[in-house]
Amino acid sequence: MNVQVSASDAVLLRRDADGLAWLTLNRPAARNALSVALMTALEREIAAIAADPTVKVVIIGGAGPAFCAGHDLREMRSDPRRETYEALFSQCSRLMMSIVRLPKPVIARVHGIATAAGCQLVATCDLAVAAETARFATPGVNIGLFCSTPMVALSRAVPRKAAMEMLLTGELVSAAHAREIGLVNRVVPDALLDEETEALARQIAAKSPLTLAIGKEAFYRQAEMDLESAYRYTAEVMTRNMLARDAEEGIDAFLAKRQPVWSGC
Repeated sequence: MNVQVSASDAVLLRRDADGLAWLTLNRPAARNALSVALMTALEREIAAIAADPTVKVVIIGGAGPAFCAGHDLREMRSDPRRETYEALFSQCSRLMMSIVRLPKPVIARVHGIATAAGCQLVATCDLAVAAETARFATPGVNIGLFCSTPMVALSRAVPRKAAMEMLLTGELVSAAHAREIGLVNRVVPDALLDEETEALARQIAAKSPLTLAIGKEAFYRQAEMDLESAYRYTAEVMTRNMLARDAEEGIDAFLAKRQPVWSGC
């Protein structure tokens, strides 16, 4: 097992094992609030993982009692200049886009609370597994700061009225409700969170990395297209995918009733 500690005073921890990269937000006393340093460390690791062929799936979790409480409000108020806020929200948006554009699946491992930008992070990840006691909210409205950037990811992950209710009330919702509206994929007993998250990650990691990369990019691109354009685009994607060596191997293995051996090309 390869254990790596990121820069920025270890605000982010990385542990690699068998094709999985575990990224742990490591500001437990601050409920893993997304400080500039933490977002910078996350961006750095995601860029490194994008170039690392040994990593098949990424898991993002939090140390301590919570997943992530959103932006660091104390840090934000310490420098109340327009340019500071612009840089902060631009960086956060860039971070979220880097997760979407990463050619590898990303799973949120959620415990405790995931609020504001923390809820945005969950919604941005490709999949999410939550502990039964996890709670989710976009509570900015309660402090006079509407969760406008978290809204982007949230409104693309859950139905509009469910998103609006969370945004307008700021109320915490249960893990069970988050599952009902599609914010998370699975809800598991707290004691099994790591085990169940790893099992899902390993299931995905066993697939062709090339196919996963093609599929993830196509999923997000077609989702923003009109129906006709989406079919035209995905038909081209499937044609390109069929010409890949991994597709040939996968189909031949299926027909021969054997396990495929992926080459990643």
